[in-house]
Amino acid sequence: MKKPELFKNEWPYFPFGEIKLLSKYDRWRKVAKILKISKTAKNRLEWIIYYYEKAEMNVSKTSRHFGISRKTFHKWFREFNEDNIYTLHLLEDKSTAPKRVRQREITPAQEQRIIALRKKRLRYGKMKLAKIHQTEYGETISSWKIQKVIEKHNLYHNPIKTAKISKKRAKTRTKGAKKRTIELIRRLPNRKKKAGYIICLDTVVIYWNGLKRYVFTAIDKYGKFAYARMYKSKSSLNGRDFLYRLHYLLDGNVPRTGHDNGSEFKKYFERACQELRVEQYYSRAKTPKDNPDSERFNQTLQTEFLDLGNFDPDPAVFNKNLTEWLIEYNFRRPHETLNYQTPMEFSKVLPMYSSCTKI
Repeated sequence: MKKPELFKNEWPYFPFGEIKLLSKYDRWRKVAKILKISKTAKNRLEWIIYYYEKAEMNVSKTSRHFGISRKTFHKWFREFNEDNIYTLHLLEDKSTAPKRVRQREITPAQEQRIIALRKKRLRYGKMKLAKIHQTEYGETISSWKIQKVIEKHNLYHNPIKTAKISKKRAKTRTKGAKKRTIELIRRLPNRKKKAGYIICLDTVVIYWNGLKRYVFTAIDKYGKFAYARMYKSKSSLNGRDFLYRLHYLLDGNVPRTGHDNGSEFKKYFERACQELRVEQYYSRAKTPKDNPDSERFNQTLQTEFLDLGNFDPDPAVFNKNLTEWLIEYNFRRPHETLNYQTPMEFSKVLPMYSSCTKI
């Protein structure tokens, strides 16, 4: 590397109107600035300067001063070359990528067999193809190899649709994965499993004489206090309205919600969550068991209210009757999961005086 003009002489100087000699260590810092090394590399250079200048070449003293291990200091000190100060870039972080990566151990013959099997059975998955390959050729092959051959040759029934799905998944990974309800519950200690920790939401669709009505439901996962309201559509605007009512009924004690990936819990609902500082947790797609409390409450709503002739297509009439049933459910109905207490007795939450349809 060619030396800058500033360092032609053994003791370079700053041309600031007057000659100013630089010490050896200041020269190192100046070179670091010219080479534009990172802040991390500059910190490592300071370790070495301190080692020479103040620690009297004592590694232990230097390590204690900077709060690093002796091993770490020795590692970067070996990279430093005092005789060639222009190699300071060696103090930069090294790539952590493995030097030897896994190679696909698949023969051309296996690849051709997989291609033939896939073209003949485009709807078959990799596990089925692996089984068929073993049956027809008497050779065991991993589903991973089959998947990689399918990706390499784009052997899909609908390549355009598959490409769109892959692009969507990649975009989701870039933005950040959704918070999953199942992950929250799995890592939750027992001491936190109490009323009010998370409210589970869902939507029940009712078909009646060519009409569709939507009942938004909510239930406290651990306290079992339940809420519901019917709307003519399941838009995110109605989702937002339901959340505001829920927030009002609970006196603002809605720390987090768990629900599926429905459109009613998007856009305006998400904005309302941000405004009210409510965390959102999502169920996995097509996995009702991630939200069992809502599913069970929906069943109770169906069998103990709707099946008994209480449906009315007019939301005003229906919600008035629904409110009366919710009062029975929350204040007088014993729950087996609560050791036959009512949700009100177990949770000690605010009465549902505000649950009338006038608000």
